[in-house]
Amino acid sequence: MKHDNLAESETIMRMEHIAFNVPDVQALAKWYVANLDMQIVRAVDEPPYIHFLADSARKSLIEVYSDASGSVIDYAQHHPVTFHLAFAADDIEAKSEELAKAGAKLDGDINNRANGDRLAFLRDPWGFTIQLVQRRQKMID
Repeated sequence: MKHDNLAESETIMRMEHIAFNVPDVQALAKWYVANLDMQIVRAVDEPPYIHFLADSARKSLIEVYSDASGSVIDYAQHHPVTFHLAFAADDIEAKSEELAKAGAKLDGDINNRANGDRLAFLRDPWGFTIQLVQRRQKMID
């Protein structure tokens, strides 16, 4: 891939995915599809049950699996800023309420930042932190 600002020999590095070892891949994938507008783009129905989930724009991927050779971190025991997945939301209150009805739990108050951004932390049903971000000015498309 050539970019206008790069010399012919330079390449662009683009993150493909981030991965998480989780206790119940199928249930987590189903919940993320139903509630966070993600799509399963690849799924393996045998251990370690690798699933790749794309965001609705198909520009970001997460990989989830249950691999006994690695640890499953108990994210519920960690502060939300330790690690989280952030999703853009047009209406944080409405999306927070919708996710709560689906089994997520709000973790703190909605944070109204001085720059006009709004942030909310929630825990998915497995304790992993989801951040909803309502940006005054989008940072990426």
